[in-house]
Amino acid sequence: MKMLVRSMSRRGWLSGVALGVMTLAQPALAETVDGEEKQGDPDIVVTAARTILPPNALPLTIDIIGKAALDQQIAISGSVTDAVAVLTPSFSPTRGKLSGAGETLRGRSPLYAINGIPQTTPLRDSGRDGFTIDGFFVDRVELIYGSNALQGVGGTGGIINQVTVGAPTVEGLSGRALLQGTAGDKFEDDSLGGKAAGLVQYKAGAFDATVGASFERRGVFYDAQDRRIGINLTQGETQDSRALNLFARIGMTVRGTGRIDLIANRYELNGYGNFVPLAGKRTAGIPTSAVRGNPPGKPAANRAEALSLSYTDSDVAGGNLTAQIFFNRTYDTFGGEPNPIPTFQDPAIAPLGTLLDQSENRSRKLGARASYERAVPGFEALTATIGFDALYDKSEQRLIATDRVWVPPADFQSLAPFAQANLKLFDGVVRLAGGLRWENVKVRIADYHTLASTTYNGTNPATYGGVAVKGGKPGFNRIMPNGGVIVEPMPGIRAYVSYAEGFTMADIGRITRSVRTPGTDLSSFRAIDPVISNNREVGVEVKRGPLDASATYFWSSSNNGQVLLALGNGIFEVQRQRVEIQGLELNLAVKTPLDGLRVSTGYAHILGRYDSDTRAPDGIVDTDLDGSNISPDRLNLAADYVAGPLTARVQTQFYLARNFRGKANPDPRNNFAGYNVTDAFLRYQTRFGGLTLSAQNVFDRFYIDYNSDTRLPNDNLAFFAGRGRTFTLGWDYRF
Repeated sequence: MKMLVRSMSRRGWLSGVALGVMTLAQPALAETVDGEEKQGDPDIVVTAARTILPPNALPLTIDIIGKAALDQQIAISGSVTDAVAVLTPSFSPTRGKLSGAGETLRGRSPLYAINGIPQTTPLRDSGRDGFTIDGFFVDRVELIYGSNALQGVGGTGGIINQVTVGAPTVEGLSGRALLQGTAGDKFEDDSLGGKAAGLVQYKAGAFDATVGASFERRGVFYDAQDRRIGINLTQGETQDSRALNLFARIGMTVRGTGRIDLIANRYELNGYGNFVPLAGKRTAGIPTSAVRGNPPGKPAANRAEALSLSYTDSDVAGGNLTAQIFFNRTYDTFGGEPNPIPTFQDPAIAPLGTLLDQSENRSRKLGARASYERAVPGFEALTATIGFDALYDKSEQRLIATDRVWVPPADFQSLAPFAQANLKLFDGVVRLAGGLRWENVKVRIADYHTLASTTYNGTNPATYGGVAVKGGKPGFNRIMPNGGVIVEPMPGIRAYVSYAEGFTMADIGRITRSVRTPGTDLSSFRAIDPVISNNREVGVEVKRGPLDASATYFWSSSNNGQVLLALGNGIFEVQRQRVEIQGLELNLAVKTPLDGLRVSTGYAHILGRYDSDTRAPDGIVDTDLDGSNISPDRLNLAADYVAGPLTARVQTQFYLARNFRGKANPDPRNNFAGYNVTDAFLRYQTRFGGLTLSAQNVFDRFYIDYNSDTRLPNDNLAFFAGRGRTFTLGWDYRF
């Protein structure tokens, strides 16, 4: 705690918080913009928490982005990931790219899910899990902060669960439609983009069906100096791309209390490949740009397909039953770079410097989840939950031109029974909550050879690779606890303390493809051990009358954590060291005496450090985590106004300066100077639908995005500016 206080004092956070309290802007997400959903509302069920108890009965920090708030943010910035990043102070600024590598929640990777189905690939994280569904089909986003094994593998930073559109509630036909157009502030032809989406629902008694589709074309992005923003050929882009999403849901009510749902979703994003990068110059502050051209190979792309069948029943022997089976597969194609490509050269196939290849990450998941919850007969104050989760995942990363294996095929199997209990004491003034999850994981990798590869040091090639590696069946089983105490002396005021363990697999793909020692045996290769993290948390909330406020302190650690270190050639390597992260989150919102006006603020301070002694780790964290691993401190300000058919919002995000220090002597060129961005949104409801106008970066501020500014200081092809002023005009209609 002393280290946290010193760091906050050093960075002047008190003045920032004071400013936020005086101006009173938007909290993280304690309630939606229109105030319809509140965290303490007993009618809200947070499905990601695996319980029907209300959020105020749980020792967790939980936020909900309702439909109105979500649609606002998507209109401003374009995606669910952007919406979460803008509204959540302890989430990293988005990169604005197809890959979300390095984007963290509370300094750790979050688990993205759709209706509880994990989107993250546990064995080879390709960073595409934020682009697997269009936000048009998402009704709300549930966020659970901090490490927790509630959903199994992943979620060391928290859970981001996207709940899709619900079943229709009115008989007959209903639906909605959306049309949008987007352009840079100079209305450049290649900046123009558009979106069309529609959803039709039908209900006839116990039966209902929903079908929908969306298509979005994104133009090129421009920065505030009217330059095209640089193209990342390898990791992929959302700019200069097209995305198609098909969605269907068929449901039926059974027994009056039960429901069967079959949900299918297919999302595909493809780059057009009309531009190539133009190197910037970091020393002169000139960002990477783009010019028209034909990039080599196939443009980066992302495809995700999911199918799930679920049954829920609120009265099975007096309790609530939830059961689900699902299938999910993804194809993440990475783009090609102009020759020479250091990583994929093989003189046995082609002369050095002439071989063009690119990789594709492929993952298939099959899983089942079931839980049963009810009050214990004769002891109604105790609510108990039992459940079982099973997940099977098969992943590999292949080179699509030469059909070589870069990351060997790996099978992941997880079997996990769990039990939770929630005890209400003194008529609900005190609650004790806790549980155990017994996680049993096995990973199977066959014998393989690493990719023959050539790297370049100036003009001299240095060949390595082709190493024989003995496969294995590493695994682990562990009981992972969680528990906490909630005190609610009066409605709307509560305090809690909690402890929870979470886990994720290390990025086995990055590790196995980089083995350099012949004869390595994966059965005893400690580098692929899972990351076990914990989350200790203390929180206070006040939600009474016009006031909505909260303060949370958290501390997280992992003895064998995962740190991404840049090798200087565009490739990142995983290193396993002790990691400690701690932080403070403050939120405050007030409904003002002016009818319809709500002003609020949110602040997050996060400090992460790791043990940099790689050869002889001593367990002492001595160096700050860099921008590839942790987000900057942030202050959010916003004001919302609702009056009849008019809805308006103005928001500003201040990303505060940060210097990286420590025993490993972080490169000072990676220090972060900070920046701020202001957005605005306006909506007017007419008899024929709603008209919206939004503007991202209203004041057209020029800045280098956080991810670019804090890593790869010698790479002039990865020095990206943030998006300049951008307008979106939209029309939506419900029938």
